[in-house]
Amino acid sequence: MVLFGTLGRDLASYAWWTIVAGVSAWAVALVLTYLGDRGVAVGVALASGLGLSIALAFVGGRWITTEDWPLW
Repeated sequence: MVLFGTLGRDLASYAWWTIVAGVSAWAVALVLTYLGDRGVAVGVALASGLGLSIALAFVGGRWITTEDWPLW
C-alpha cells in the first residue's frame, strides 16, 4: 500500500492509487481465503483496511477544510 501511495503527486492521485492498492489487496485476500490460508487473508484485509482508512481521513480532512471534493 505504501508503494502505491508514493506514486501519487497530490492528494487525489494518492487517494486513487491507495484505492487501487486496496482493491488489489482484497482480491488477493479472496484468493488466499479460497486456497485455505485464512490467517494471511485476514492480515492482508486488515492492512488494506487500515491503509484505506488513512487515505479516507486525508481526503475527508481536505474536503472539510476546502469544501471541494478532492477526488474529482
